Amino acid sequence: MVDDHAVFREQVCAFLKTQAGLEVICEAGDGLEGIRHAEELQPDVIILDVSMPTLGGIEAAVRIRKVAPKSRIIFMSQHNSEAVAKAALATGAHAFVTKVSAATDLIPAVQAVLEGKNFVSQVQP
Repeated sequence: MVDDHAVFREQVCAFLKTQAGLEVICEAGDGLEGIRHAEELQPDVIILDVSMPTLGGIEAAVRIRKVAPKSRIIFMSQHNSEAVAKAALATGAHAFVTKVSAATDLIPAVQAVLEGKNFVSQVQP
């Protein structure tokens, strides 16, 4: 889980830990840290915020695809925009979830990407 908002990141991780079959193996506060952990741990799924200081999620995803090519990326963003979703998915990510719909969409997104499918929350045009 890579998100610069510590409280939000901790809440999402706590929620994921309650789900049978899911294990949170790492948290990171920015894109550079996320890349380092992705390369070291090679996780099945990486949840990545779009907007972060130091290195944003879009660029981080491009780099993660190179160092952890089997990891599936789920973007989770406060941006509820089709343009942002398209830019995120253009990196090779497998899902885009808006933070406003995370309570209902995050687990289905994780399940979808683990099954080799894509998932996109409903976004504004």
